[in-house]
Amino acid sequence: MTFATLGLIEPLLRALETLGYQTPTPVQAQAIPAVLAGRDLMAAAQTGTGKTAGFALPLLQLLAMEGPKVSANSVRALILVPTRELAEQVHEAVRQYAENLPLSTYAVYGGVSINPQMMKLRKGVDLLVATPGRLLDLFRQNALKFNQLQTLVLDEADRMLDLGFSEELGNIYKALPKKRQTLLFSATFSDAIRTLAGQMLNDPLSIEVSPRNVAANTVKQWVVTVDKKRKPELFVHLMRKGKWKQVLVFAKTRNGVDALVEKLQGLGINADGIHGDKPQATRQRALDRFKASEVQILVATDVAARGLDIEDLPLVVNFDLPIVAEDYIHRIGRTGRAGATGQAISLVCADEVNLLSAIETLTRQTLTRQMEQDFEPEHRVPDTDASGQVVKKPKKPKKPKTSSGGKRNLGKWVESGDASAPEPSIKPVRKVPVFNTGPRKRKP
Repeated sequence: MTFATLGLIEPLLRALETLGYQTPTPVQAQAIPAVLAGRDLMAAAQTGTGKTAGFALPLLQLLAMEGPKVSANSVRALILVPTRELAEQVHEAVRQYAENLPLSTYAVYGGVSINPQMMKLRKGVDLLVATPGRLLDLFRQNALKFNQLQTLVLDEADRMLDLGFSEELGNIYKALPKKRQTLLFSATFSDAIRTLAGQMLNDPLSIEVSPRNVAANTVKQWVVTVDKKRKPELFVHLMRKGKWKQVLVFAKTRNGVDALVEKLQGLGINADGIHGDKPQATRQRALDRFKASEVQILVATDVAARGLDIEDLPLVVNFDLPIVAEDYIHRIGRTGRAGATGQAISLVCADEVNLLSAIETLTRQTLTRQMEQDFEPEHRVPDTDASGQVVKKPKKPKKPKTSSGGKRNLGKWVESGDASAPEPSIKPVRKVPVFNTGPRKRKP
């Protein structure tokens, strides 16, 4: 099968040839004809399998072949994404695909000035990539109209429909035309999300090109158990032992990102970090430097877990396990992309055993455990398995206490006797201090 057999027009085929695309991936092979046919779609596929091209290519073709010219402050197709970094990445892919088409594309997101975005939208945009918050800001300031909207795409749909975005999405839906094509793409769909999505779509076609909620088999995964306080020390040890060259590290909190970056930089290691508190320009600069191998270690919160494409990234380290199990799949999906192999290591302490169990249940696999010499945890991480159970080992029975010298403890009394005599069941009490009962000396 080729892209030509999927019905794509010649300008798109030329762009794909320039980009080196040869054979459609399974999700592209199924999604492209469905989108061209005007179907609503819910597509699930593992990360790194080409979902962006699966919706962007047919969407650009529909815009080029159908519909009137875009009006001022209007948009004909809208792609919603959860993060600023993903907005930039998706728009760059769209821009490359549309290189030979007479279409305008643009991306809007928060963290930067809104005024240049308002100016850009005055002439109208055929295809707009946006984060929900900034899109609403532009709409409420009358910088954007939806009367010409033909297609809505939710990329990383499970996160977009999560509780954190539900209010914003609800307000956006109220402003959109009732008659439109809606496409949902993601690597993971929970049952609750599927139910909600089913209410949004019109007779949707469901595409699943791989088992649900399963990480790509090109990624080798394992766990290293360690005490929480020794995680930074273990990370540096593993980095030096493995001679890691380029590593994406995920931490749970913004403070955790900053603390690890500070420690690594203090050791002379070329590290940088990105999280939601940093200005967008700073985040993008750190990401660009990491992609260019100018930064060895990039530490991030889950703003970097979704959709980011870092070419030939060899290793992902979960310094902290994610709170939401689905985010584990997206995190490790930054490596092992497009058929390449990768590794994912998780540093797990006893406090994270329930998070580990949730990940294993979701992915239906029990992760291999290792212990690093000299870093064995004092607080044992209970065993887990893919059934969702935390396996607690039975406590060893306490051995009866026998006092030395053939003496037995009888309450607070001590009796001499045969050392082999059976131990009484009464628990011995602490020794009572002996006080001097002789005549007290008066102070002179």
